[in-house]
Amino acid sequence: MAAASASATSLFLPSSFKLNAPTNNSVTLRFPLLNRRSNGFRIAASVSVSNPNVRTGPDDLVASILSKVVQTDGGVLLKNEEHKEVAEVAQELQKYCVSEPVKCPLIFGEWDVVYCSRPTSPGGGYRSAIGRLFFNTKEMVQAVEAPDIVRNKVTLSVLGFLDAEVSLKGKLTALDSEWIKVIFEAPEIKVGSWKVQYGGQSEVKLKITYVDDKIRLGLGSRGSLFVFQRI
Repeated sequence: MAAASASATSLFLPSSFKLNAPTNNSVTLRFPLLNRRSNGFRIAASVSVSNPNVRTGPDDLVASILSKVVQTDGGVLLKNEEHKEVAEVAQELQKYCVSEPVKCPLIFGEWDVVYCSRPTSPGGGYRSAIGRLFFNTKEMVQAVEAPDIVRNKVTLSVLGFLDAEVSLKGKLTALDSEWIKVIFEAPEIKVGSWKVQYGGQSEVKLKITYVDDKIRLGLGSRGSLFVFQRI
């Protein structure tokens, strides 16, 4: 399942701001450059905690995870170590998740699929190493509509000049307070005025591990981590 968010919270510090070297009881803050999609430049914020007893709040963690995944082509451009950093922040964010996220109305809305730990998972073959030679992903969006409809849409550029769109419609079922199942109809591909439905039904299961008014995190049944940013 592919489906997080308004722009990340911006963190600004003067260029002269410095922190002393970390001690066993200190918190180290690093502020490299971070993506802001609306302005086309990166303002990044990352948080590392040297003392496990000291935790940052969810707002800082949300800003941190978005700074790591936005404008990475859904995670394709990240190195293994960077994927690990995303997973660490996601694991910390889980501690702030509402008790029954499946029942939370915040799951509804339109979401950018900004990251997957298996970057080729959203979009299927179009996002594979070979597929990316011919198809450039422009957008991956998931709409979750009350009470139980999920719509996935991948917008592509074919060979750099022809626009295409692959869409799926599915029915959502809650399995428990955290896990959902979506059964999708056969996908439809549209190129210009031409469109065709192909393949068959598919099924995905996803655990909602965090949701707020900015992002949603999901964990697939095979362990893939998804980050959705609210549109």
